[in-house]
Amino acid sequence: MREEEVLRRTWAEIDLDALAWNYHAARRRIGPEVRYLGVVKADAYGHGAVQISRKLEELGCDYLAVSSLDEARELREGGITGPVLILGHTPPEMTAQLLRWNITQTVSALAKAEAYSEAAQAAGGTLRVHIKVDTGMSRLGFLVRDGHFTDGVQAIARACALPNLEPEGIFTHFSCSDSDTPSDRDYTTEQFRVFTAVLDALAQGGRRFPLRHCANSGALARYPETFLDMVRPGIALYGGDRDAEAMGMRPVMTLKSCVSTIKILDPGTEISYGRTCRTEGRRRVGVLPIGYADGLFRGLSNRMSFWTEAGPAPILGRICMDMTMADLSDLPEVRVGSAVEVFGTHQRADTLAEMLDTIPYELVCAVSKRVPRLYLEGGQVKERSLRIMA
Repeated sequence: MREEEVLRRTWAEIDLDALAWNYHAARRRIGPEVRYLGVVKADAYGHGAVQISRKLEELGCDYLAVSSLDEARELREGGITGPVLILGHTPPEMTAQLLRWNITQTVSALAKAEAYSEAAQAAGGTLRVHIKVDTGMSRLGFLVRDGHFTDGVQAIARACALPNLEPEGIFTHFSCSDSDTPSDRDYTTEQFRVFTAVLDALAQGGRRFPLRHCANSGALARYPETFLDMVRPGIALYGGDRDAEAMGMRPVMTLKSCVSTIKILDPGTEISYGRTCRTEGRRRVGVLPIGYADGLFRGLSNRMSFWTEAGPAPILGRICMDMTMADLSDLPEVRVGSAVEVFGTHQRADTLAEMLDTIPYELVCAVSKRVPRLYLEGGQVKERSLRIMA
């Protein structure tokens, strides 16, 4: 199959100008003294980690964050030279690779710090680390809440004093900073209070950090007091949620498909698996080459509409693995080859996420590797990524 044929099936347009717009919007919000960490884990939320990171480096981004050593290596092999932080776990036996690729590692417990220290000594290097503090996410991090405060602070101090570790940063993660309910706002405020109490206690013992960070996308929108030395926007960077929209940010990804076939169906015709849709009249039905294997959630069956320049085209029947049917009866302008938008600039991903009772992160991350990415700048295609063909 030729590249042009693949691209006219289903594709995602990644607007690098929108990425730059969002980056600068955040920069204006945080001010010139606060550093910017771009979260590019999970293939930059499905947008393409290397391409997004290259653009962020060009824009002046201070740090990048990924989830794993494999993701960090992908950036290095893609030519990314700036600081990269692994937010998740790396087995200590891979410390030599962290040193080789000049990667910063999160340390979330004293036992892990000891293992990294020993491995770094054996490899003959010093590992740059950021300490993770659990202030209420209850996932990774040194326990410091309630009765664990004193022991937690002491454990962090001991970890920072270990040989061959360079404790460059310390951070925590808010669990509900994107919520405006009073109880969630109180919880976020308490998380920040605990974090700053940890910082104060460590400072009294002589331990300070060049980089203190805790502000994610929700905090970027609501809690300027949490910006500290560095912020780390995730979904806001990609313009994918309501907070990003409220801050004037734009969707970076637009997922598109096109009409491959049009059929005229008689009244009483049942459509797709499970016979969940039956035509009430004569209908003009388009078949689109996009399905749940491309990342179009089956739960949107019979619920969402595709955006077309002529108007909405409601989905008819269940979304299939590779195809979906849509009602074009009132859209005579839409023909075979016409492009449609699944989500993006005209129909936001968070609108579809609300239908599914989920978050827009899930939709953009789900766009599969067989969907080509087209990187646009100045309205022109700058690069094409066909990962399934690599």
